[in-house]
Amino acid sequence: DRISEVFQRGDFVDLPLKPDHSLRPLWVCEDGRVMLEAFSPIAEHAQDFLTAISEPLTRPTHVHEYRLTEYSLYAAVSVGLETEGIIEVLNRLSKCPIPKSVEDFIRTHTTSYAKAKLVLKQNRYWVESADEGVLRTLLNDGEIRAARISLDSEDDSDGLVTERAPDGTGFTFAGFGRTRHEDEQCDGITEEAETSAVETAVGPEPYVEAVITVDNGDDEVEADAEKLVRSFEVEKSSVEVVKKRCSELSFPLLEEYDFRQDQSNPDLEIDLKSTTVLRQYQEKSLSKLFGNGRARSGIIVLPCGAGKTLVGVTAACTIRKSCLVLCTSSVSVEQWRREFRTWSTVKDGQIARFTSQDKEKFAGDAGILISTYTMVTFSGKRAYDAQQLMDFIASREWGFLLLDEVHVVPADMFRKVLTIVAAHAKLGLTATLVREDDKIGNLNYLIGPKLYEANWMDLARKGHIANVQCAEVWCPMTTEFYREYLREKSRKRQLLYAMNPRKLQSCQYLINYHEARGDKTIVFSDNVFALKHYATMLNKPYIYGGTSPVERLRILQQFQYNPTINTIFLSKVGDTSIDIPEATCLIQVSSHYGSRRQEAQRLGRILRAKRRTDDGINAYFYSLVSRDTEEVYYSSKRQQFLIDQGYQFKVITQLEGIESIPDLVYPTRAAQLELLSTVLVSTDTDEEDILPADDVSRFADERSNLEAQVVRRSGTMQSLSGGDSMAYYEYAKTSSNWLFGKGR
Repeated sequence: DRISEVFQRGDFVDLPLKPDHSLRPLWVCEDGRVMLEAFSPIAEHAQDFLTAISEPLTRPTHVHEYRLTEYSLYAAVSVGLETEGIIEVLNRLSKCPIPKSVEDFIRTHTTSYAKAKLVLKQNRYWVESADEGVLRTLLNDGEIRAARISLDSEDDSDGLVTERAPDGTGFTFAGFGRTRHEDEQCDGITEEAETSAVETAVGPEPYVEAVITVDNGDDEVEADAEKLVRSFEVEKSSVEVVKKRCSELSFPLLEEYDFRQDQSNPDLEIDLKSTTVLRQYQEKSLSKLFGNGRARSGIIVLPCGAGKTLVGVTAACTIRKSCLVLCTSSVSVEQWRREFRTWSTVKDGQIARFTSQDKEKFAGDAGILISTYTMVTFSGKRAYDAQQLMDFIASREWGFLLLDEVHVVPADMFRKVLTIVAAHAKLGLTATLVREDDKIGNLNYLIGPKLYEANWMDLARKGHIANVQCAEVWCPMTTEFYREYLREKSRKRQLLYAMNPRKLQSCQYLINYHEARGDKTIVFSDNVFALKHYATMLNKPYIYGGTSPVERLRILQQFQYNPTINTIFLSKVGDTSIDIPEATCLIQVSSHYGSRRQEAQRLGRILRAKRRTDDGINAYFYSLVSRDTEEVYYSSKRQQFLIDQGYQFKVITQLEGIESIPDLVYPTRAAQLELLSTVLVSTDTDEEDILPADDVSRFADERSNLEAQVVRRSGTMQSLSGGDSMAYYEYAKTSSNWLFGKGR
């Protein structure tokens, strides 16, 4: 039957097994999926290899699922892995022989990768390769040929510039004071040490050499052998087109920056402080970024609270050239400025801000400038000082472009950043490499491949981030609220299930419970009407887009340091721009449809490492959902990203003792009907949040298939005519008139 046909496609009972299959942790399927037995003694080593060559799909407790993709193999080649090495290691770790289709797929998508590079020299873009035939192939494409700049001074008759290949030896990590060769001899990070650990677990079989370090010096050997490289120049305005076409031709451009040989850009005197210590996974991510002594352009994915900022600061201290940092809001600008001062030796004059409030320029020829995406991409008329600083950004050559929350870059208006700013190396940082539109794949040619992605649950087990208990609390709708919910066809439905009295009571119950335990609690609500009402009824402070910066700072400081203020309410402005390490509990009452990104970002507010309790749980995440409404569907979609990371959601259908809470809100039917009347007379403007002008969180999910592009709103004739702030008064007509009366 048809059901059997569905399951037959995933039936691998007939796969031939190797004699010693019990010692091998991988299942390699014909469709490119790879299953990892997480309970295997060598699972951690196999996981490092799989993360380098494939995309993680789901990583629950016992079995992880990965998929080989075109871009994942591109990323593998970009960090130094070779075609035969990938196939050999995969075969050694696999329980069954690698299918011919998978082997052909790997060869097809790795043979031509990393053969061409995009290099920025003297503020001009060049496509470079050691293989002249690759450049000829690219120039045969009409779009690339149209973007080329022909020079009279080209070295040969074929129109290609020939020069000596850069040398990649003698690399030194920031803050370590050792060359890369010496660093590889240190305990815990060498290929020999990893191989020894694998041999201890499974015995001295040939395949135990599976875990190979990508930074094995092969690139440096190749650099010595290939003394000459050839290149041609392309138009600056056509760089994005060229990168996209090269990717479509299976020759994606690898962006590398040989910063140690760059004599045209002044050095920035900056280093990590002697007290700064990196964690192992942070070192591993940086080794992928600086694998061969050069800076690769790409993306590093680390969960919230795992130290993404420190990775970015260390990268800037390693390159030691002028650095431009772009953030999502002015609050993030201040946080990055504080982190640079905390972890590095940067001086006050070397670091500057470019926001709507501060327009600074660093002293000297090199420095660090921190700004927001909107400040750089704004296309309207600027003030004189802002235009002067913008001209300064666009006219100079930046050694390093650091993109925080890089998942917002595919939004059309922020893609302009990459054409406005001329940068040798680009690093994107994010915790959630997901979007609700289809543009997340564009980052592969806009920024570069994904260089490293950490396993959330592994970091939680090792104590680097909090161990979170996730739960979904089902709140039944009252009869009256559900009747109106079924009648409504507009956005009012969302307000009705957000303002469900049972949900408000559940929120009150959880706040009281966790405050009694001594927890610091954050309550999130996208709907501002619900946010204000919840906070007012429960007598708690709240922050939304209309809150002034001074008031916002005051509330946050009270929450962090005042023992009597243990709960605050936040709108979507707190998704990414507020750092509250003290928070241990999060309650979500209203959200942005089915946004997986927002769910993960909000969980990140409580992921900072904390002291653990006896049961091993040190943080709690609750999502309150009104039963039998569309919110149930949205909630299941939102949770998918976290479930793929290994988190489990418990479902709570009944909160014991909720009826006995003193001062329970809306305990009677009359009170609930009064609340319903208030909800029904509210307008759409009461529900909307006012985001700051430089906050880009509203663009993070640019197009969602769950949200209509056109919204119909109800209003009054007074509002449509602009008379909301006007009043009409009628005066009694008197019998006397000083102008036309009898007294004239």
